[in-house]
Amino acid sequence: MKEKSNKQDNVILRHIQRIPFVSGFRRDVETFGFSKSFYNFSLKAINRFVFFKILICVFIDVADPRYMGDENKYRYNFLGSDTLMDLAKDKDNGLSLSFVHEALEKGDECYGILDGNSMASFGWYSNKPTFVSFGPAENDRESLWLQFAADYIYMYNGYTPKNYRGQRLHAIGMTRALKAYLDRGYKGLVSYVESNNFASLNSCYRMGYKDLGKIYILKIFGKHFIAHSKSCRQYEFRLVTYARTENEIEQHCSPQAR
Repeated sequence: MKEKSNKQDNVILRHIQRIPFVSGFRRDVETFGFSKSFYNFSLKAINRFVFFKILICVFIDVADPRYMGDENKYRYNFLGSDTLMDLAKDKDNGLSLSFVHEALEKGDECYGILDGNSMASFGWYSNKPTFVSFGPAENDRESLWLQFAADYIYMYNGYTPKNYRGQRLHAIGMTRALKAYLDRGYKGLVSYVESNNFASLNSCYRMGYKDLGKIYILKIFGKHFIAHSKSCRQYEFRLVTYARTENEIEQHCSPQAR
């Protein structure tokens, strides 16, 4: 009887381990440890009921020479509009024509790493207030915009296709872009990472990013409640909200706009 009971327990245990959140939690524990995994689990549990984010705001002002890349293997440069439009035609490159058009029209720049005619990695850079989105927001009554000091550049929307991951190309692209902006007279780069995105945070710290503060975001019925740590003030790093008109909301909800 005892042996039969143990077999039943093992069967039940195997079934429990196949539940997505259980298997995901186990993988997180193996990679990041229990405390970080529990923190990630807790945030996800909260977000099942209400939208809540904690952003780790970071800056970097020194280009680490270890992350300058291999000149013989890839091409590194800020990409022109024609190149970006061509690359955006291939969905595997992680770009859309509409996004590229809007970003270029705003004056933002894309620093890319090219493998022949293929995109190996890229990141976008802006010196102007930038729209921020955390998933679908069609019915939100407000839009979020990130502001920051004029002598810094905001880095956002970095992407490396699957075939090129594991080579630290994202860090290399950011470091080379940072050097270019330092040469232009800017003080450095600013950005943010969600507090439970431990892999991205580790990557940022590895290449030399440092914390500048935190931002807390709570959204209830489409309205955002935002708090910033005091240290964000030094870099004028803040999220602000703007009320959206009924026309803007209708355009985002219409089938034509999607």
